Amino acid sequence: MDGEGTEIELFNAITGAKIGEASSAGLDYESILNYGRTVGGKVLRKMTFQERGRMLKALALFLLERKNKYYEVSAWTGATKVDSWIDIEGGIGNLFANASLRRQFPDLPYYVDGVAAPLSKGGTFIGHHIMVPKEGVAVHINAFNFPIWGMLEKIAVNLMAGVPAIVKPSEYTGYLTEVMVRDIIDSKILPEGALQLVNGLGRGIIDHVNCNDVVTFTGSAATGKKLKALPHIVEESVAFNLEADSLNACVLGPDVTPGSPEFDIFIKEVTREITVKAGQKCTAVRRIVVPENLVEEVQNAVSKRLASTTIGDPAVEGVRMGALATRTQVQRVRESVEQLAKSQQIVYGDLDTFEVVGADKNAGAFFSPILFVNDDPFTKTDVHNIEAFGPVSSILPYKNLDEAIEITKLGKGSLVSSIVTADDKVATEYVVGAASMHGRILVLNEACAKESTGHGSPMPLLTHGGPGRAGGGEEMGGKRGVLHYLQRTAIQGHPTTITEITKQFQVGAAQPEANPHVFRKHFEELVIGETVFTHKHTVTEADIVNFANVSGDNFYAHMDATSLEGTIFEGRVAHGYFILSKAAGLFVDPKKGPVLLNYGIDEARFTKPVYPGATIGVRFTVKEKVDQEKRSEEDIAKGIVKFLVDVYDETGETVAMATILTMVKKLDQSK
Repeated sequence: MDGEGTEIELFNAITGAKIGEASSAGLDYESILNYGRTVGGKVLRKMTFQERGRMLKALALFLLERKNKYYEVSAWTGATKVDSWIDIEGGIGNLFANASLRRQFPDLPYYVDGVAAPLSKGGTFIGHHIMVPKEGVAVHINAFNFPIWGMLEKIAVNLMAGVPAIVKPSEYTGYLTEVMVRDIIDSKILPEGALQLVNGLGRGIIDHVNCNDVVTFTGSAATGKKLKALPHIVEESVAFNLEADSLNACVLGPDVTPGSPEFDIFIKEVTREITVKAGQKCTAVRRIVVPENLVEEVQNAVSKRLASTTIGDPAVEGVRMGALATRTQVQRVRESVEQLAKSQQIVYGDLDTFEVVGADKNAGAFFSPILFVNDDPFTKTDVHNIEAFGPVSSILPYKNLDEAIEITKLGKGSLVSSIVTADDKVATEYVVGAASMHGRILVLNEACAKESTGHGSPMPLLTHGGPGRAGGGEEMGGKRGVLHYLQRTAIQGHPTTITEITKQFQVGAAQPEANPHVFRKHFEELVIGETVFTHKHTVTEADIVNFANVSGDNFYAHMDATSLEGTIFEGRVAHGYFILSKAAGLFVDPKKGPVLLNYGIDEARFTKPVYPGATIGVRFTVKEKVDQEKRSEEDIAKGIVKFLVDVYDETGETVAMATILTMVKKLDQSK
């Protein structure tokens, strides 16, 4: 959405040339929020998780086909090809990852959380939890460093949950976000109103949020805390996720020596964190924590790699580091470096004297990598309080691992820390000791370095956030992230009623007898709760012996009645897997029908010993149904059906219980 007049002028970070202008002045934010809630939200909330997941997948494929366009514009932000890859394809990858989460959710617009809680002696009154989409909007206020990834990693989660989004990117690099959003809107893959973009300063964007909305902020801790503390945010109990820049640390383990693979991995990792995105990452390594006897070795090795890093126009062959996003950012980083220089020594880099290839250093937003050494990190504490948001880092010495852990904690809460060590005991001690003040910890060694995503890369299926200075928030995190946009509500009632609400069979609910047999029915015809009551079988010693011969399981409890003294068994006991196998023989209808295959067993439990002479039967109940999309026109239309296998004995008590997963053909092969 475009505002009135000009709030800010936009410039190419490499050439300094003017790109355009941006403004959000005069926008009616109350109407914008209501449009998202009533138009986009209404449609999204009716979609099932499966439909939302397929929508995200389609969007990811659509954007991937157009990625070259985004790379061209991304270069204007000062990004190299690698920097742009992280932003663009990393962001699109987030859509794919969240789309795949649909397999962890039911084929419903809402989520059934956990298991039922028995609330009465007779079993006629139970409790459960469901989680429904919030009937508001997600307002995302993003930072300048990742104009695409910052948007996609957030909207992927709220859209999966069924909540629309309003994205307010940084006014400095939002022009790149806008290029992608225009494509998304034109694609019509998302429902109308599911995504809105506000470019410019965005003043007033959260003035009208209410308790149904979610606000996320990525940027400086100071700004984020001011927004989070606004009176109406507190009064309305608005969910506010703050992800702030933090003073992250990378630790060289005390076991690592120069010349070892881990030493080389460490040098490469910290140097990359200084130069990728020109150090403009909320997860970048700001503090390089090393054994005190290796400070000089690390300083020399890092300086050598930095000296080989060519700065300039990313379009020029061989350039490995581009520019900061704006000239304003250059001034801010410079001021921070000058403050840090009062308490520690610059050992590499110069604020004024450095070479730039293919561009005018004074016209663009270029900055030299700066490496400090701090000889007393417990006394000279500016390094734990001041962040230069650019290619700047400091080497800090430690005497022992406890001290290294304490140094990392002086940052007052970080998004991420990492340790490079070949000793798993060192890794364990560090992780357990440092975890309370870090949102993520990476352990690097030779065995995983080749495939590691690196210190600075948050992953879609893991949480991104951290305590204290880092904001105390969580983003992404796979299913965890989606749940942030849902309202959890406890529900109470009869098991039959709770079964109808949750679309999952609850023990104690009505079990009408299936007619015909459930294996004769197609996916659409199956009803939650309908049950096959099987014939019965009396277990014999011959069953036990024969199963032992077939399976090779000759465990003493099954085969040696003289070895049972001191055990819980009264005599030879049937194999649990025999009980399940025999149960299958009782409940399976063998003729060819809609059931295509059985592909797994979940939650198998053997709850009571079965001795020779016991008679068992099975209650075989439709527990849950999950739709599946066709992968191609030739694919068989099918869905997943979960059946509850309840094996009981002549007393009526359950002796074994399991959930089997089957693939069942649909009656309608067009879907």
